[in-house]
Amino acid sequence: MLLQQTLDTLQELHLCGMIKALKEQDNISEVNTLSFEERFGLIVDREATEQANRKLNSRLKMARLRQNSAFEDFDWKTARGLNKAFLLELASCNWIRQNQNLLIIGATGVGKTFLGCALSHKACREGFSAFYQRMGRMFHDLSVARGDGRYLRLLKGLTKPDVLIIDDWGMASLSKEQRQDFLEIAEERHGQKSTIIISQIPVENWHGLIGEITLADAILDRLVHNAHIITLKGESMRKTMANNPKKEELPT
Repeated sequence: MLLQQTLDTLQELHLCGMIKALKEQDNISEVNTLSFEERFGLIVDREATEQANRKLNSRLKMARLRQNSAFEDFDWKTARGLNKAFLLELASCNWIRQNQNLLIIGATGVGKTFLGCALSHKACREGFSAFYQRMGRMFHDLSVARGDGRYLRLLKGLTKPDVLIIDDWGMASLSKEQRQDFLEIAEERHGQKSTIIISQIPVENWHGLIGEITLADAILDRLVHNAHIITLKGESMRKTMANNPKKEELPT
């Protein structure tokens, strides 16, 4: 009866990890050989693990990553012109702690989105918040939000995450409204948060895509000058997978 009362109290406190640990210990006779401190330590550890997992799942849900890719799944055997030591350093998330940016450039299908999502997944596991957005969808949502009064709230949602991932950057030239929107985002995030830009377009061509010279200078100054740049090379992984359907390859 005492155990059930304890379980009910833990339920009211939403300590699900402790509940699971107590129930498991109640079904293991050998647990009586442990001291109170040892048993209690196991119970607390289980609760800590449960809470950490819940927080991670919440961060991943909020991130809305396009691909559920983990950095440990990265295919090192496929030649992409990458420096392994550099990528491992990025996986440490120190660049996020230093509020730096990351630009991932390469042709379609070479694994840009996979890598960006994998590094963002690692960031979530390290306790950072992230949010994935395709450029076209981001600007569309901001344009709609201007008309229904959600603009400032949506803009805050783009400036708040520790890591903002913008995919398909440069698929079309920016309009006057889009330049202003992106400058606002870049300004709010500069030196405070980290941004990942995924693009098929070489960085040296971004100035022309942005358009108006003064705004382009301001945006690139906040985006590029404190950024790590990765240029992925090689053939499209989608093409490789299509030509070798029985061979297991990582998604891109």
